[in-house]
Parts: sequence; C-alpha cells; structure tokens
Amino acid sequence: MDDHVKKPTGPVKTCSICGKPQSEATRPFCSSRCRDVDLNRWLKGSYVIPGRDDEADGEE
Repeated sequence: MDDHVKKPTGPVKTCSICGKPQSEATRPFCSSRCRDVDLNRWLKGSYVIPGRDDEADGEE
C-alpha cells in the first residue's frame, strides 16, 4: 500500500546548518528552524560573496 512513497535512491543528504538528514518539505534543510537560521545569516551579512575592490577598477 505504500508503493507510492518515494524512497531515497542515493546517499542521504544532510542539513548544511546542523548535519541532520534533510526534510523533503524544507529541503535543503532539516527543519524550518535551520532554514530561518540560514536566512538570518544572509541578512546579517555573515555570508559574503567576494568581489573585486572598487578602487582597483578605476586604476586600469
């Protein structure tokens, strides 16, 4: 009767915040709490994408 349930075919992926297995509903996180922690880190500037300095652009 549970034939319609998807079963993982590869290795179980883990949450990037706490390391627990990912939840299908909050993927790639395990819970809404970890999803909110990640969002908060982006909003606070904890995650930074490196770029070029503005001063170096004008010297060319």
